[in-house]
Amino acid sequence: MAAHGPILVLNGPNLNMLGTRQPDVYGRDTLDDVLELCSRTAARLDREVVAFQSNSEGELIDRIHKVRGFESGIVINPGGLTHTSVALRDALVIPEVPIIEVHISNVYAREEFRHHSYVSPIATAVISGLGIHGYAAAIEHLARIT
Repeated sequence: MAAHGPILVLNGPNLNMLGTRQPDVYGRDTLDDVLELCSRTAARLDREVVAFQSNSEGELIDRIHKVRGFESGIVINPGGLTHTSVALRDALVIPEVPIIEVHISNVYAREEFRHHSYVSPIATAVISGLGIHGYAAAIEHLARIT
């Protein structure tokens, strides 16, 4: 593990549409706002973040494969892949770093299919329903434990 290395912030499908996609569910903050919040939070803790977003499951998996030895932890909002992707889950165990699963909305107050996550059982922590502030909480926690 790259102790005190950068923290990877991964965002999955449709998160590039934050601010315009269902603002009643996800708020009006954009992905740029999320990344700015993550960078500010990390800088305050003398850490840095590296960000990656893709609508492609394969691209997310390829990026996860590059974590080992470089990033000290992963903050991931897998989007809809949370509930469907065994392949993403399998990739997340490869780097052997702490993982914080983040969801902007409270997935347990939504449709039943959103209540299941393939990522949660391998995550160090799960944050759901704090809006984009869940990302800051995840960065803070990873900075404490890595």
